[in-house]
Amino acid sequence: MPQSYNDAAYRLGLIIAEANIELVYGDGGIGLMRHLADGALSVGGKVIGVIPRFMVEQGWNNPRSTETIVTESMHERKSTIVRMVDAMVALPGGVGTMEELFECLTWKQLGLHGNPVVIVNVDGYFDPIIAALDKMVAEHFMQPVHRDRMFTVVNTPDEVLPAICSASAWGENMRSQARTV
Repeated sequence: MPQSYNDAAYRLGLIIAEANIELVYGDGGIGLMRHLADGALSVGGKVIGVIPRFMVEQGWNNPRSTETIVTESMHERKSTIVRMVDAMVALPGGVGTMEELFECLTWKQLGLHGNPVVIVNVDGYFDPIIAALDKMVAEHFMQPVHRDRMFTVVNTPDEVLPAICSASAWGENMRSQARTV
């Protein structure tokens, strides 16, 4: 894994904590999740991990999180996180990250949440995903308004909080347009 991904995760955690925002994340004790938490913890930030019991039993949790919420399933983990946060941010990751990102976008399109979604496109990592989303619009599987307003793409962690603050409102009018897809 490129060091730039680890650095971006750490930097984002630091930025979140310095803004006095609680970090709610998947409680991973390795990889980018650990670097994200380490960044927040390095300046005394509050880090709340949400993780399914089977992952704790495998030792995949982060024992340094300031609070851990143990769920019974992956679905409960995701729905708990979505209920707890005011915005969602995706860093580079594997199939779990992609699955969570697309479920988050689906829930937003359907009106199950209206929170900002920010994709941190470190070193162009998400370029193929963004191209696929653009193709969905071009092939009429997604409305252009959804591509334009469901998520924001940034290139660095320093752009995340401004992107969240300037995210387009997502309300009843967007949900009605979602039904037309």
